[in-house]
Amino acid sequence: MKGEYRVGVVIPAKNEEKFIEQVVLTLPEFVDLAVIINDGSTDSTREILQELDSPVQMHSIHLEGEGVGFAIDTGHKYLLEHWMDEKFISVVMAGDGQMNPAEMELLLEPLLQSKAEHSKGNRFANQKSLESMPALRRRASRVLSFFTGLASGQTTPDPQCGYTATHSDVLREWNWEDSWKGYGYPNFWLIRLSTMGFRIAHVPVEAIYGDEKSGIRRLPFFVKVGLMMAYRHHHRSISWIFSNRLTPHTLFAGIAYAIGWMALLPGISTDLERELVGRGMNPVFLVLAAWTIAHVFDKGATRMVQELRINAKTRQKT
Repeated sequence: MKGEYRVGVVIPAKNEEKFIEQVVLTLPEFVDLAVIINDGSTDSTREILQELDSPVQMHSIHLEGEGVGFAIDTGHKYLLEHWMDEKFISVVMAGDGQMNPAEMELLLEPLLQSKAEHSKGNRFANQKSLESMPALRRRASRVLSFFTGLASGQTTPDPQCGYTATHSDVLREWNWEDSWKGYGYPNFWLIRLSTMGFRIAHVPVEAIYGDEKSGIRRLPFFVKVGLMMAYRHHHRSISWIFSNRLTPHTLFAGIAYAIGWMALLPGISTDLERELVGRGMNPVFLVLAAWTIAHVFDKGATRMVQELRINAKTRQKT
């Protein structure tokens, strides 16, 4: 345990026979339960888990290749069922040995101090990780950081890092029927957490790179995840307008987004757009200007929604 919280670790693993034993054996002693999700491995991962003498209580769940997001969700839900109404933190560590277990305590700290409900590793704040990260992965992560920041309404320095810690309050409120199942899972979580008003902390962590291989096909990944982020972004903004989370920032962001879309889509125009274009403003510049203003208001709206949640929780306690 850590303070008044139990600590569970969810470890998704698929064909990780080279790494899974070391990952489990190096878990910190304050971990109460490790849940390993063997997601359709075709190597000896399953046999290793069956014979492993774990230093912490361990439970293995075997799936048939449903996807990394589904595997992690399965682990979270197991902890919910196992600890029922107890307070706990669910940590996610990959089964490929890329995450340093010694840094888990740092990841837990923002939640233990009630500064956030979700803590996420940031490899870009660690110079050693930044230098060792493959160049292509580094560039892709930067691009995804920009677009995930737009979609979530807050800064996301390293959205693809899967080393996370989540408060049990988040898991009890999560809609498991509407949860992303495959790659792109970290991006989905950041957007959904923003929509729900939960606070996110970003903690510098080291990434350990070896001869592990990624199963991501780049083009399908970017297309699928890009469309998901665009949809979830607009869903978040619209849902806030038509809810008790409506704030001036939310309203102004929605108006600015609408102006951008009206300037972009053919056959839709407003008096404002016609006036600006008639005065020589480039339509593309108008779209970018409108969406930039919208994003500024959107970030303010995200902060206000988080404050609304904190205030509501405070009132419940009193």
